Amino acid sequence: QVQLVESGGDSVQAGGSLTLSCAASTYMTTIDGCMGWFRQAPGKERERVATISTYSIQYADSVRGRFTISQDKAKGLLYLQMSSLVPEDTAVYYCAARPGWGTWPCPTDKNEYNYWGQGTKVTVAS
Repeated sequence: QVQLVESGGDSVQAGGSLTLSCAASTYMTTIDGCMGWFRQAPGKERERVATISTYSIQYADSVRGRFTISQDKAKGLLYLQMSSLVPEDTAVYYCAARPGWGTWPCPTDKNEYNYWGQGTKVTVAS
């Protein structure tokens, strides 16, 4: 069982920056799969933002070049550095884990992820 707890959500002005963190209860090297950030805006589907594994890092087109995903396996932490924020980035951001995915690129479909955090809210004001 993996428990995920996000933090770092806040209200910021457009153009600002924010870093989200996700703490995993299980030593992350044992996950040996994919970790990712998803987000859900009001009235919209939950969408993939960025994913990371030993083999690949992927970003949604809407955030590529502005967001950076990283992890510190030794500390059991996953990060999402967000810059040049725009109001369209306003959403609840969720951390997710899919153990044992293998060497393929991480899935973009939220239904492929087994474990989820409770989410942290990011609001970007124009």
